[in-house]
Amino acid sequence: MTERKIEVYQGPAGGWGALKSSAQHLGEQGIAVKGAKTLLHANQVDGFDCPGCAWPDRDHRSTFEFCENGVKAVAAEATARRATPEVIGSRTVSEWLEASDFELEALGRLTEPLRYDPASDRYQRTTWDEAFALIARELQALPDPNQAAFYTSGRTSNEAAFLYQLFVRQYGTNNFPDCSNMCHEPSGSAMRPTIGVGKGTVTLDDFELADLIFVFGQNPGTNHPRMLGELRRARQRGARIVSVNPLRERGLERFADPQNAVEMATGGSAPISSHYVQLPVGGDLAFLKCLCKRVIELGALDHDFIAAHTVGVDALVSELAATPWAALLAAAGVSQATVDEIAQLYAQSPATIACWGMGITQHRDSVATIQMIVNLLLLRGQIGKPGAGVCPVRGHSNVQGDRTMGIWEAAPDAFLDRLGSEFGFEPPRAHGLDTVGTIAAMLAAHVKVFIAMGGNFAAATPDTAATWRALQQCALTVHVATKFNRSHVVHGREALVLPCLGRTEIDVQATGPQSVTVEDSMSMVHLSAGMNAPASEHLLSEPMIVARMAAATLPRSTVPWLQLAGDYRLIRERIAAVLPDFAGFNERVAAPGGFRLRNTASERVWVTESGRAEFRSRPLPAETAQAQAQAARRDVRVFTLTTIRSHDQYNTTVYGHNDRYRGVQGERRVLFIHADDLRDQGFKPGQWVDLVSLHVTPGGTVEERRAERFLTVAYDIPRGCVAAYFPETNTLVPLDSHAEVARTPTSKSIPVMLVAREPAHA
Repeated sequence: MTERKIEVYQGPAGGWGALKSSAQHLGEQGIAVKGAKTLLHANQVDGFDCPGCAWPDRDHRSTFEFCENGVKAVAAEATARRATPEVIGSRTVSEWLEASDFELEALGRLTEPLRYDPASDRYQRTTWDEAFALIARELQALPDPNQAAFYTSGRTSNEAAFLYQLFVRQYGTNNFPDCSNMCHEPSGSAMRPTIGVGKGTVTLDDFELADLIFVFGQNPGTNHPRMLGELRRARQRGARIVSVNPLRERGLERFADPQNAVEMATGGSAPISSHYVQLPVGGDLAFLKCLCKRVIELGALDHDFIAAHTVGVDALVSELAATPWAALLAAAGVSQATVDEIAQLYAQSPATIACWGMGITQHRDSVATIQMIVNLLLLRGQIGKPGAGVCPVRGHSNVQGDRTMGIWEAAPDAFLDRLGSEFGFEPPRAHGLDTVGTIAAMLAAHVKVFIAMGGNFAAATPDTAATWRALQQCALTVHVATKFNRSHVVHGREALVLPCLGRTEIDVQATGPQSVTVEDSMSMVHLSAGMNAPASEHLLSEPMIVARMAAATLPRSTVPWLQLAGDYRLIRERIAAVLPDFAGFNERVAAPGGFRLRNTASERVWVTESGRAEFRSRPLPAETAQAQAQAARRDVRVFTLTTIRSHDQYNTTVYGHNDRYRGVQGERRVLFIHADDLRDQGFKPGQWVDLVSLHVTPGGTVEERRAERFLTVAYDIPRGCVAAYFPETNTLVPLDSHAEVARTPTSKSIPVMLVAREPAHA
């Protein structure tokens, strides 16, 4: 492990640091030459879609369409390391459970199917036929299909996702927990009833036309580095960028483009944010209400747009007028002067985009907050015009596409009608289980089989202790994966780990080499084809794994599963038959860069209950979770914890122990806290503390959960707020603490107290 060091980072995001890190990760994986060649095919017309984030590609004909984030993802997938059955079987599963997430990731690519042997407590080599027979036997033995749950990760391709949901619905359930439930579920839940779509309305072209760009609760420097290029260009042509975030993030301050020869040669960089508003954690809803209230007071409304396209504005105006400024400002944690300045900027902007990330979505009031973002834009007609609109920035590369393909526990009847008609069966109609519901159902022994297409469910989910108990109570857990991870060592009585092809690898089926498709954050659908030889001759593609599961489990099904998995063009033909927006799928996706799905809201066509865009408002909550905890525990200082990623991780995948832009090297268990709060608590920088979450139940009981041993780091964060990395802090999030309506875990607003401990010995 790198030597531990904490120091303030003074450089810009990107630049030589990004290049050095990229080279380091390629070298560590033993693929310096191979990796460089592979990266030249990332996000190209004839190449593969980056397995990292879902930010769209500016130009599929460009030589370089990747970033540091993408380099790490590609290096991890194309690694020379191999997690063979001998490597995995060299330790018991109990021993692997003690390994860190970094150590598990570093084992390399899985090479053969593995089956858990309880007698030896080890994974052993099995055959594909034996694996599919076990899955079929366990699923067929369940008296009720709803006793199985089928998880989907955002890396799953459109073709695999479509087959997967078809298999599961023919099996008889809508139990589709997926990664959306844990990240951007509130975005769709907020926007569908208000503007008629659950997706962003803008394209990259709009970023060239926007006069003002809001960035709410997001750290693109670590999570979506290519977004910084768009923000940089916008700022250089004179657009204003307002970043609203509790932490001062370097990527939102300055950026040096590693592909800009002049900047690299001169050590130059470009500013990103013109204005930076540091709200306390959870202050976004109140701040947005402040902006809406002030814009109304300024008389800066687009009355023609409001009259022609919306309903509900009078109720919003009345509610805001009745809310005192003092209450709003106190809840937002900002001054009247700050509100006035930002509201004036917005009132004068002819074209405004609002972006947001998981800093907005993982709160109890996240749906209300996103609807207030929509309200702000609707007040000035800033949806459905060039350079303006909503932009939820999603994480994993095809998380949006999976939902489009029907990975949804509450799929609309129109989709189910078309699916049933195309394949000659009656899909189940009752809504299924989401992620939180699945964990609760496993705990209650209602769900007995858990199958996951990718991801790392045991590490990504809230309430770690409860989630692990839930998985361990299952009769069977199955994970389709490229790497060995935490979820594989937190298993059911029977367990399988099934290795699949990665995004960078050549996929050859009966009809020859195949391409899959993915959908990015801006609804662009394009092809992806690998160029590396598979890590093992024993790997199967995700579509083939799904097809063989289905064929084994549903022997009476009339779906030609293996034929479809042998030619992905046939899958795309069936997708086009079920989803009208995919008409001519094979022909349209063959065009360079693919095609964009229709977005009705961007056309000012409002597919809502009223047929118009709908203003929605809700009063500020009477009491926050932090205030409830403080009232219940007056003997301690209660802080609000927000969970974050380090720069050397993507979702739950940990590539290293460094967080360059926050000045952390060689350590993950750190707690970022304001220097004055450290002093007032009697702590010093570099002191070790435990984090104890304080969850007040509806009955008034205070539940405590503990995460041990975090190193305090003085940081520029609002007082009363602290931040630490996940998944180490997921154990602090109660299973029943989630967003209203959307049920996303409240990982960004956890009431905690700090408890001093003796320094651990290195």
